[in-house]
Amino acid sequence: MALFEDLQFFIAAAVLAVPAVILGLMEKSQKLYTCAVSTLFLFFVLDHNLNGAIYLVAYFIIEYCLAVGFVRVVKTYGKNEKLYYLFLALTLTPLALNKFAGLGEMKIFAFIGISYMTFKMAQIIIEIHDGLIDRVDALNLFCFLMFFPTILCGPIDRSRRFLEDANCVKPRDEYLNMVGDGLFKICQGLVYKKILASVMVMIGTRNMYIYGLQLFFDFAGYSLMAVGFSYLFGIKTPENFNQPFRSVDLRDFWNRWHMTLSFWFRDYLFSRILRRGMRAKWFGGNKLAQACVCLIINMTVMGIWHGLSAHFIVYGIYHGVLLALTEVYQKKSAFYKKHKKDRLYRVVSWFVTFNLVMFGFYIFSGQLF
Repeated sequence: MALFEDLQFFIAAAVLAVPAVILGLMEKSQKLYTCAVSTLFLFFVLDHNLNGAIYLVAYFIIEYCLAVGFVRVVKTYGKNEKLYYLFLALTLTPLALNKFAGLGEMKIFAFIGISYMTFKMAQIIIEIHDGLIDRVDALNLFCFLMFFPTILCGPIDRSRRFLEDANCVKPRDEYLNMVGDGLFKICQGLVYKKILASVMVMIGTRNMYIYGLQLFFDFAGYSLMAVGFSYLFGIKTPENFNQPFRSVDLRDFWNRWHMTLSFWFRDYLFSRILRRGMRAKWFGGNKLAQACVCLIINMTVMGIWHGLSAHFIVYGIYHGVLLALTEVYQKKSAFYKKHKKDRLYRVVSWFVTFNLVMFGFYIFSGQLF
């Protein structure tokens, strides 16, 4: 069974959603049932893959112990930077082993969803260090990490926001609105992923524009269905796309495309590197230069996260450089400041942005080299 792909999944998801809806309408907690359904889907998705199941269980135990251990460390020693980076590195280690082992024949921590789980775990470690999380519960962590609609490709939720939904019972009227919105998103996602994306494949995705549209409809469709099913289980998973092809510059694009990933990198990597650079007065305290370097680092890491193949890394660097150039242009150009609200300027800016984005997708596809 493949999540959001085959008929078997949709039949199972529809059947299993019925008790969740009944619980929601009765104003009862859906949390334990949600955990049970997520476990069931993991069982089917793993498809008797014993090694994958062992790695998944080992991963959860390791990450739970790291989170609980780091809570105790923070309570005992306060904000110790060396220990913080040690625990963060240990949290990222399973994903790193998975990525580097994938370059050869070995399969280490090879199970569905490890990339997105690692984002979630890194966020927890960072927020423990920041003093925003002071307790880690095994059931809450399991529910957050293994939540079936988002386990494979996101959207990437934040633990405190997720658990606020998971641990509360919504009023019937509010939940009914969520069910209606959720069903609509599921239907919209099906149209995107199963019809429009399939049409793009039939046309042929060697053309960079067709490939870009196919990628959007496939991924946006998946995300819409993930959000829709989340709503049925009482979780208001954040949206992942906001009309990205209307973007008028690259910064606008990344505020609209795969938003939960983009905002995760902004909040937990870019802003923190930038603050460190400002404290250390990189480039003589030149804030613009610091921001440009941080943008390139941020997007390069994002490219590496997608994979260690050259086209993924180049894709990250490409967008990092474009974002840096956008930052310089918008901060320094008198022409931009004078005309940025003009209709003709915005049309031209949209056209340039659209083509730059599509060329980026062409790099991402691996067809360029």
